[in-house]
Amino acid sequence: PDLSFAWIFNEYPSFVQEDSRRFVSQETGHLYIAKVEPSDVGNYTCVVTSGATRSHALGSPTPLVLRTDGVMGEYEPKIEVQFPETLPAAKGSTVKLECFALGK
Repeated sequence: PDLSFAWIFNEYPSFVQEDSRRFVSQETGHLYIAKVEPSDVGNYTCVVTSGATRSHALGSPTPLVLRTDGVMGEYEPKIEVQFPETLPAAKGSTVKLECFALGK
């Protein structure tokens, strides 16, 4: 529960900046990019930071390449949710649920 996630684009210290097209889930660590553009092509590396130990771990670089054939592969249109069956919350607290629409 004390982990945070970030993504490096190509080389450190170039971190992915979240905006209207890019989102990093602090629940799963996944990086979501909407409407991929040529400027998104490159290598992405996940960085996981432990708040308790202040240590970092880096994943292997994952290349993003643009497909020109129009095939979506495994990312056909779908709604992806990973909500728990129940979500306890204190009265007056804020709860954030993540829901994503994937596909073309």
